[in-house]
Amino acid sequence: MRIASARSSQGKPRSLRLHGTVARELGIRIVSGQLAPGALLEGEIEASERFKVSRTAYREAIRILAAKGLVQSRPKIGTQVSPRNAWHLLDPDVLGWMFEAEPDPELIEHLFELRRIVEPDAARLAAMRRTEEQLVQMQNGLNGMAEHGFATEAGRRADQEFHAALLDASHNDFVISLTTGVATAIALTTAFKQRRLPAPRDALPEHVRVYQAVAAGDAQGAHDAMASLVDRGRADTLEARQALGAAKRARDGGGKDTR
Repeated sequence: MRIASARSSQGKPRSLRLHGTVARELGIRIVSGQLAPGALLEGEIEASERFKVSRTAYREAIRILAAKGLVQSRPKIGTQVSPRNAWHLLDPDVLGWMFEAEPDPELIEHLFELRRIVEPDAARLAAMRRTEEQLVQMQNGLNGMAEHGFATEAGRRADQEFHAALLDASHNDFVISLTTGVATAIALTTAFKQRRLPAPRDALPEHVRVYQAVAAGDAQGAHDAMASLVDRGRADTLEARQALGAAKRARDGGGKDTR
């Protein structure tokens, strides 16, 4: 299974680029907590003037956010930020906005809890159900990671393709439906670690162990190898977040982290 890559904005009408930009800025402010659940957004006229866009472009930005569960428009009240449990957290844009700044540690924990629930058992199923074609796709992902490394976009895309092939090999439609969200989460957390850690750990050997177990039909071995891979990814991501916080405090003049 191939993951759809983000499309370039080149060639898009200017109005589409404008409302996408507005949606992104508001989305980042919402998921970062700058706009808390229940907060009212500015009125359409004021907001369109502040963003220097047409009212039509602003309305389209709000429609984008509403489709992702981030806001809701209520008659006689206005547009409010939705409670977190309404957000479509596996939406690729929402995930991307989470990692634009300093991601919420609770959301990181929840993201890896989801991966820990889904991926080890998906690997178990893959070991029992995978086809030769899916093994080839996983091997191609390994080759891409080995050739390009996780610090490059090509390497992270290969990582996504490895995990997508593994989920596809579960032959469970509900698991497969999570592919885009899980693959996006993997790419974002990997890029975050590569940017923030001085010497990011090479995760290729752990991917190889998952592949070997799946190829051998070792269901328990595939489960355990994937669980180890996810756990290591969680630890590295939290370490990267701490490094980001420390760098930010150093820029701001020091101070202890009390969180």
